[in-house]
Amino acid sequence: MQSIYDIRFKAALFDLDGVVFDTEPQYTIFWGEQCRRYHPEEPGLEHRIKGQTLTQIFDAHFSGDLLEEQEKITERLNEFESKMNFIYVAGFLNYIQRLRQEGVKTAVVTSSNKVKMQAVYASHPEFTSLFDAILTSEDFAESKPSPDCYLRAAARFGADPKDCVVFEDSFNGLKSGRAAGMCVVGLSTTNPAESIAPLCDLVISDYLESQTL
Repeated sequence: MQSIYDIRFKAALFDLDGVVFDTEPQYTIFWGEQCRRYHPEEPGLEHRIKGQTLTQIFDAHFSGDLLEEQEKITERLNEFESKMNFIYVAGFLNYIQRLRQEGVKTAVVTSSNKVKMQAVYASHPEFTSLFDAILTSEDFAESKPSPDCYLRAAARFGADPKDCVVFEDSFNGLKSGRAAGMCVVGLSTTNPAESIAPLCDLVISDYLESQTL
């Protein structure tokens, strides 16, 4: 039985929502409201778009006749995110502090933008001290599932991809870490463990030391 505490690496790269913060249930509420407003013919759409970037969601479901609505949805999303509760996934703080004590480089690699991150910093002033680097959507040429974001994070530390571990919860994020040639730990905070397992080296529900696969 392997635990995250048994994995050895030089850099740990974390997605944000569903990985550092348990925010996915809140996003389900927001997107549920938007989907019922614009796509009442597709019940449950908010669950199928989990883990996708805003651009991907807009391109797939809010283009064409709904193109002019994108700005309104973005404004609602920014307002929603400014009031979100950013609650750390259980055990995360102790785990990342242990990594840093052991000299492991840490980074957030998120599709969230800088506006969203300002809300995070306001809620958690200690956040930036937990990471050696924070990469947001503005730092990437391509969105997940492209490996671009994780390869850029590894390069930031001068680390070989094989010496990095990725923590992800979404299918696109897991695919991104896999395509980057990194060890992938999947969190079952957003999707069932059995669904993400084929894309992971290890599946956990949180960062408590008892969590193993």
